[in-house]
Amino acid sequence: MARRIVAAAAAFLAVCSAAGAGAAATGWRAGTYAVTGAPAVWLGTRYENGSPVYLARIDHTRTRLALYPGLTEPPIASPRGAGEVPFGERWRLLATFNGGFKANAGAGGFVVNGRVDEPLVAGMGTLVEYRDGSLAILDWQGNTPVRALVLARQNLPPLVWAGRPAARAADPALWGATLGGGTAVWRSAVGVTAAGDLVYAAGGGQTPLSLAQALVSAGAVRAIELDINPEWPSFTSFRARGGRGAVKLVPNPQQSTYRFLTPDNRDFFAVYTRAGGGAFVPFR
Repeated sequence: MARRIVAAAAAFLAVCSAAGAGAAATGWRAGTYAVTGAPAVWLGTRYENGSPVYLARIDHTRTRLALYPGLTEPPIASPRGAGEVPFGERWRLLATFNGGFKANAGAGGFVVNGRVDEPLVAGMGTLVEYRDGSLAILDWQGNTPVRALVLARQNLPPLVWAGRPAARAADPALWGATLGGGTAVWRSAVGVTAAGDLVYAAGGGQTPLSLAQALVSAGAVRAIELDINPEWPSFTSFRARGGRGAVKLVPNPQQSTYRFLTPDNRDFFAVYTRAGGGAFVPFR
C-alpha cells in the first residue's frame, strides 16, 4: 500500500509540474485517506499577490462530486435536504467546500439531479458533472440538456479559459461586491485541469486576476469564481472515513472545521469516493 501511495504521489507531482503547477513551490501533500491505493485529494499552498492561496486538487478518477442546497440558498431548492452532508453518505466523504454567490446576486443558475432550482444563464461559467461522473466548466450556451447533468453551478463568467486568466479578470469591478470596496480580498474559485481533475483555490488579499493566476499555476485550464469576502471560503478534507480526521485547508476563523457536517444556510459541494454511489446527488 505504501509503495502504491508513493508511486501515485510521484505521478501526481509529475502531472502537476507538466501542467505548470510548480510542485516544489506548491508543496502538494495528501489530504485524505487512500482510495484504491492513493489519496484522492491533494493539498497545497502557493503565494500570489503577496498572500497565500490555499489549493486542493481532486482526482476525478477516484471521486464523485455532489452539490447541495443550504437551508436558505438557493431559495426555491427542492428537494432542499438538511443543509449538511447526509449522514448516510459520510462513510465515503472526502471533502467539502463552499459554493457561490446567493441567488439574489444574479450570478447564474443552480441544478441538482437534472432539476433546475435557479435558471441557467447564457454566458456564465458553469461547473457541470455529467452522468458518467466526468467534470467540465462550460461557457453556458444552453447546448447541453439539463437532464443529462448531475449538477450545474454557475457563478459569473469564466475566470480562467484555455489555460489563461480571462481578459475580464483584470477588472475587479466585474467579480462581486466586496466588504469595504477593496479589490484584493478573500476570494475562492474552482477549476478543472486538462486531465479532468478539480482544483479549488482560496486566499485573502487576492484580486480576480491573481486568483486566476494561482489556478493556472495549479494546472487549471478553465475556472469560475465562487464565494468571496472573509466569512465564506472554506475547504475541509477528511483523513478518515465517517467525516473524521478533518483537515481545515482554509484558515477561516469564521467557519468551523466541521462546516457542512452541521446545517448551514449556504449551498456547498461534497466530494465522495466513487464506491457506494452512482451518478446522482444523494440526499440520504
